[in-house]
Amino acid sequence: MVSNRLGRGLRALIPDIPEEESEERKSSIQNIDVRKIKPNPFQPREFFNEAALDELKNSIAEKGIIQPITVRRVEDGYELIAGERRLRAVLALTLDSIPAYVLKVDSDTEMLELSLIENIQREDLNPIDIARAYNKLLVDCNLTQESVAKRVGKERSTVANFLRLLKLPVPIQESLKTGELNMGHARALITIDDQALQTNIWKKVIDDKISVRDVERLVKQNKKNDSKANVEIEKPYYLLEAEEKLRSFYGTQVRIKTGKRGGVIEIQFYSNDELERLLELMH
Repeated sequence: MVSNRLGRGLRALIPDIPEEESEERKSSIQNIDVRKIKPNPFQPREFFNEAALDELKNSIAEKGIIQPITVRRVEDGYELIAGERRLRAVLALTLDSIPAYVLKVDSDTEMLELSLIENIQREDLNPIDIARAYNKLLVDCNLTQESVAKRVGKERSTVANFLRLLKLPVPIQESLKTGELNMGHARALITIDDQALQTNIWKKVIDDKISVRDVERLVKQNKKNDSKANVEIEKPYYLLEAEEKLRSFYGTQVRIKTGKRGGVIEIQFYSNDELERLLELMH
């Protein structure tokens, strides 16, 4: 299974490589000195779960390395392409060597693209690491979304949806990285343009453990409110500025409605805890 992924990734990068040469590269497995392996400068993974790393280390101590890492030759040793968790586990166990696929990768651009594709095709990357890897393929390798999708075997819409995650506020991205928030919640949140509202609903997901369906319902309700607001008479600049200041202070959606004799300020909340937080701010 691993070698199949490796072959697909390699042929996606270098389409004119004949099948037999790709197979020859896949079978180039050696036991190499871990001290000669340099880190991957294009590593897409930023978050490493320590508990999962300990489990992997224990598994390797008991059964050995089942799946080789992937490296390329460099002038004074090797450079890692894929398999950093396995390499970290082996180093922690103070083992001397590790089995590796040794690939001939000549350019840094090819190295970057192969490294990203190989890592993306693994199932244990978190959504933000995947999104950042897609973005690197777009920016650093000058690929289109269609090209990225073809190389990783995904629909273009899938790649686009992952990229949209990078527009979420940083705390929400961190929740996705740690697994505190799941992709179902995130897909609903990225349809909202208001970051204050995104953050508000995200807090509700974390505090009240609400379902994806509940988030979708809150998003739908917000869009209805926005739709109604769009048909209202355009507000004077000073009212729009006042609304923005109130939104920033309360961290939620605020609207000011005026009439002939005064007006009304509407402050939205989405849970009892949120209401208590707003009341405390008003004291």
